Amino acid sequence: MQEFLLEFEQVYYTYPGSQQSALNGLTLRIPNGKRSALIGQNGCGKTTLFLLANGLYKPDSGIVYWRGEPLRYNRDYLSNLRQKVGLIFQDPEQQLVASTVEEDISYGLCNLGLPTAEIQVRVEQALVEFGLTALAQRPVHHLSLGQKKRVSIADVMVLQPELLMLDEPTAYLDVKHTRNLMATLKKIHRDGTTLLMATHDLDLVYRWADWIFVINQGQLLLEGKPQDVFMQRELLEELELGVPLTYEILFDGLSPEEREVIQRVRQRILELFRNFS
Repeated sequence: MQEFLLEFEQVYYTYPGSQQSALNGLTLRIPNGKRSALIGQNGCGKTTLFLLANGLYKPDSGIVYWRGEPLRYNRDYLSNLRQKVGLIFQDPEQQLVASTVEEDISYGLCNLGLPTAEIQVRVEQALVEFGLTALAQRPVHHLSLGQKKRVSIADVMVLQPELLMLDEPTAYLDVKHTRNLMATLKKIHRDGTTLLMATHDLDLVYRWADWIFVINQGQLLLEGKPQDVFMQRELLEELELGVPLTYEILFDGLSPEEREVIQRVRQRILELFRNFS
């Protein structure tokens, strides 16, 4: 039986002063243990979904559930929720609040009032795990964008969340830093954290995600495994999303039956690679 960490049930949200809903009756469930991706045009509601997911926003109507229980919007509950539901913003500058890397990673732990010894141990572990030991005393404003991304992830992961949400995590990164980031996310997932990523990079989605949600005008339009979602090419073209280049090359001109055979072979190869990784 599939377990869901986070659920949206008929959720509506409109920004103050706006005439149009950002989320328009969204119903969506995030499966536990998976790598899920959100795709859709700018303004479709992806970022709003994230901000509602960890209680930064409250729905106008509808319910957001965490592990089957409705979110409560009091300070103690939300503080606890944000330890379990981590959010990485597209721009890491929005998350870096302290002077040095070490201080920044310790910030959330200090706010929890943990013992100094425990904070020190967890910060040191995070520095090692995310390859930041040599940068521990570096001022955060001296870091490259790729380094800032790593620090922002360490800031959240030091709190040991069950769900990590990432808004356009590869935006502005070059090939090297993108590869480093994806290797980091692979380890985070392997260690047991559920991942939810919003991105416009369909090739990344195709090779990375276990499950895809297609959002349009604040509603869930389509969901499924990558091979099933990208089979809906006409719909995706109508939404001006298109399909991954890899998919285009593999399946252009093939019949549905031939595509299905190749999809099964591809899926088996991916499973083998994941088992050996």
